[in-house]
Amino acid sequence: MISESTRGGLAGALREWRSRRRVSQLELAMRTGTTQRHVSFIESGRSTPGRSMIIRLAESLEVPIRERNELLLAAGFAPVYPQTRLDDPQLEPIRTALERILHGHLPYPAVVVERHGDLVSANAAFHALTAGVAPHLLVPPVSVPRVLLHPQGLAPRIVNLDEWAWHIIGRIQAESVRNPDEQLQRLASELSDLAPPRPRESPDHLGFAVPLRLRAHDPADGRELTLITTLTHFGTAIDVTIAELRLEAFLPADLATSAMLAELLER
Repeated sequence: MISESTRGGLAGALREWRSRRRVSQLELAMRTGTTQRHVSFIESGRSTPGRSMIIRLAESLEVPIRERNELLLAAGFAPVYPQTRLDDPQLEPIRTALERILHGHLPYPAVVVERHGDLVSANAAFHALTAGVAPHLLVPPVSVPRVLLHPQGLAPRIVNLDEWAWHIIGRIQAESVRNPDEQLQRLASELSDLAPPRPRESPDHLGFAVPLRLRAHDPADGRELTLITTLTHFGTAIDVTIAELRLEAFLPADLATSAMLAELLER
């Protein structure tokens, strides 16, 4: 039997997730194929949902599967989503697939990171791009956002640091709001202290989602890389570890950058 305190914990958590997603009880009921009355009773603790209903509610609210396990625990059920170590033999096919993707992206940089932006794997082009970064920033766990924005990282080479830094910080802040996480909040605060002041908006301001403009590592080389980024994640993963992986790829925004990246990799 579920105790009053446990049931209250589940009810409160569901209310919080629904509020965070800005979904009404009626809309949530329609998404899950139940009634608004039932959703209301669950959120007030007057109704005890079964495991399948909790999963349906969480899925409809796009609750990350790590937190879905927590909702199940709050209701007195065992977690259903495993969390397998990435080096576990069971995940060898996933690791192999990711390495093939990273290699196939050459000569363009690409990384695989976990939910906090810590590096899981990177291709040779990313390592070439980050040449000259202070060694202490490359000691595991390597925070990719920190490598990019730290004064001893790539920050001195970023031409549009004021805009691009706030693009990265904004992305982290948005994720920490959507899926609250203290480590992400601390990272956003740390990077905000490192970043230059947020630039003023001009009439032609297009937001901070701008290409990364990066000077060549050699100061004598006056050329500049212009890169755009893409983010990819596993949309159907049922393992917490896999679901939290992200593939971030850097693509050339022009022919000159494409040629420079190929040249950089050949050195």
